[in-house]
Amino acid sequence: MTAVAERPSASSSGSSTATIASRSRDWAQSNPTQLAMRVKDFGIWREMEWGQLWDTVLDAAHGLIALGASTGDRISIHSEDRPEWVIVDLATVAIRGVTVGMYPTNPAAEVEYTLNDCGAKLHVVEDQEQADKIIDLPAAAFPSVEKIIYIEPRGIRRSADPRLLAWDDFLALGREHRSANPTAVSDQMAAAQADDVMTLVYTSGTTGPPKGAMLTNENAAFGLEMIINTPERMAGGKLPGPDDSVLTYLPLCHIAERVFSTWHLAGRGVVLNFGESIESVNTDLREIQPTLFFAVPRIWEKLMASVQIRGADSSPIKKLLLNQTLKMAKSIGKSRVANGGGWTPATRVKYAIGYVLVFRSLREKLGLRRVRWAGTGAAPVAPEVLEFFLGLGLNVYELYGMTENTAVATANLHGRVKLGTVGEPYPQIKDGVRIDAETGEIQTRHAANFVGYWGKPEKTAETFTEDGWLKTGDVGEWVDGTHIKIVDRMKDIIITAGGKNISPSEIENALKTSPFINEAMVVGDRRKFLSALIAIEADVVGNWAQRKQMSYTTYRDLVEKPEVIELISNEVEKINEQFARVENIRKFTLLPKELDHEDGDLTATQKLKRSSVADSFSDLIEEMYK
Repeated sequence: MTAVAERPSASSSGSSTATIASRSRDWAQSNPTQLAMRVKDFGIWREMEWGQLWDTVLDAAHGLIALGASTGDRISIHSEDRPEWVIVDLATVAIRGVTVGMYPTNPAAEVEYTLNDCGAKLHVVEDQEQADKIIDLPAAAFPSVEKIIYIEPRGIRRSADPRLLAWDDFLALGREHRSANPTAVSDQMAAAQADDVMTLVYTSGTTGPPKGAMLTNENAAFGLEMIINTPERMAGGKLPGPDDSVLTYLPLCHIAERVFSTWHLAGRGVVLNFGESIESVNTDLREIQPTLFFAVPRIWEKLMASVQIRGADSSPIKKLLLNQTLKMAKSIGKSRVANGGGWTPATRVKYAIGYVLVFRSLREKLGLRRVRWAGTGAAPVAPEVLEFFLGLGLNVYELYGMTENTAVATANLHGRVKLGTVGEPYPQIKDGVRIDAETGEIQTRHAANFVGYWGKPEKTAETFTEDGWLKTGDVGEWVDGTHIKIVDRMKDIIITAGGKNISPSEIENALKTSPFINEAMVVGDRRKFLSALIAIEADVVGNWAQRKQMSYTTYRDLVEKPEVIELISNEVEKINEQFARVENIRKFTLLPKELDHEDGDLTATQKLKRSSVADSFSDLIEEMYK
């Protein structure tokens, strides 16, 4: 691998508007033998250099044109994270098309809705499972879809649908078109405009059908500069670069992973690593040991729980050593929190001792030994979780943004971390973030604000104030006049029968710091007290039950055990001690099933669909108030 000192100029090849495609081309032209990607295939990591990557992007872009795609056409992708996802994304932007990503877990009904809502012309699927979600219905159900390009051939019924086209045949078609029309893609790239819509990012749909947020080249360019090229984010001000690597594992159709992976690749030349599947993330982390790592709160909670469980399963001597070292980590974490995430001489000495004893080995097993920057966002996270990892020596920063502002709002900057907040506005947009004086809503106004929802002008109008500020729907408050603390979603605030306003997410996040609790939903609007629906962490509670020599058969059987109910009751009581009495959970019920996206309990990003869960388990809620 050859590291480069500087990134190439975004306009080195004459394009008047820099796009993620033109930035990628520039890396390939200036550093063709530099490593761009790794992909794990049958246990072996295979490498792809920039020259090879861009050559494939060009073939794909020419293939799209050969299939009739042109400016503004929507190209949809339904796949797990893999190099082909990024290749199609870059190829689509190169021909001035619009990428539409879909979650791998989207059931057939959501696939049908999304494809028809956006009017996708070409649809790229990973395998038979995703292909069947469209070819099992009559072609008339998808009037806009002209071709279905499949990446993995296993199980595909080639004769089942004339729209099917294999990935290799698609690239061959592109090479043929490229040979006959060598400048077709470069001409399109040169014509790119700042206001070209380059992607539709569908919202998770917690309150209704998903909406396609339209993001332009200008949105992407501004977001890239704010998030990726802000040196204040990084220890020592060292920006990401070709010596950095990331593990790409969160859905690429989500704005957070798109920014962290594709845009870091195009903007800073970082190396993307694709594991074999979402199930192999833990193993892939240990093998890659990335230098940059982004995770949603649920991942951080699981990592913390894995450390706690590892201690419970250890020998007495190892358990004692781990417990003592984790006490040291807690002390280090509290000191770092008090110092804005920074270090004091005393904590450095303490950490050096802990590193030799346990921290290095622990971070190695977690896959975080080489991490120099770690982030969390997309949902609230309990401060205790971040304090835990700060104590292990990680630089962890909570960020805040949303699809509609291209993830650009606030960030905890290096040395200025305030736990319990989502940070401060990026230095370049201090006047572009405000909290409305009347409603307490966080609002943004800057060049990364989206241009609207696809085909829904009325919904777009509802999202902006009269003077052009984007309404995030989040209630926030200033901390020390610099940082913002999110109170909750405006629509989720609970008002008790006594008139007390309560933020359920703060209580729910505290509950989820328990290694035994996977998910929690606090209820109590217009009620005399708060109660909660709780989903257990099945693996962890199952491990606990085995150590207690308790036999069980199913998930439901496990949650109905009196010992398990008592276990969770003790966890709830511990959390109640952190809150005022009016915010205490007086009753709880363990859910009889695991929450699932396909059942409508969760969004594709694993957020609770509160209204759906409340409807599904209304009898359990009412039982708690009898």
